Amino acid sequence: MRHLLLSATTAVLIATGAASAQSIDVPAGTYVTDPNHTNVLWKVDHFGLSTYIGRFDTMSATLELDPENVAESTLTATVDPTSVSTNFEGDKSFDEEISGEQFLNAPEFPEAKFVSKSIEITGDNTGKVTGDLTLHGQTHEEVMDVTFNTALNPHPMTQNPAVGFGGMMTIDRTKYGIDYLAGPVSKDVTLEIQAEFVPQS
Repeated sequence: MRHLLLSATTAVLIATGAASAQSIDVPAGTYVTDPNHTNVLWKVDHFGLSTYIGRFDTMSATLELDPENVAESTLTATVDPTSVSTNFEGDKSFDEEISGEQFLNAPEFPEAKFVSKSIEITGDNTGKVTGDLTLHGQTHEEVMDVTFNTALNPHPMTQNPAVGFGGMMTIDRTKYGIDYLAGPVSKDVTLEIQAEFVPQS
């Protein structure tokens, strides 16, 4: 029994490690985010009391995937700043305040965009994506730490290929001219992304 368990565990580990950040077992081509399985969270320190967490409800990304040489792939992602969601209970719309002039100023800058410039493979399932982030009307180079979750070919529900990634990026919001309450509310904003990509139809 012990031998069988060890053999089964080894088989699972081999299957899990078969696709890595070096190569991915899905066809090459254009992949887009599945909106039902993609989330973008933002986090800021709130007066030192807690980490305040919100999200954006509308995000899309396009991945031009080279599965044999992932470092040659490219990524473009956009977020709608009006889709901010804070789950705030009070006598005002905190969502509108965050998307308004004091912070994101979505009426004047209706899109945040990240365009990759290079991808560096750092481990079996990790990498760094360097790209230009355009936010609040300004563009600066940022680095996203990316984890390759897994690939399914085919996905058991859709019978199509699918790949999953997690990403994390910390930016200085004051660099983009968003300096309202900087200090009490941290200037550093951490973005966390979980995304499933499927072939573009």
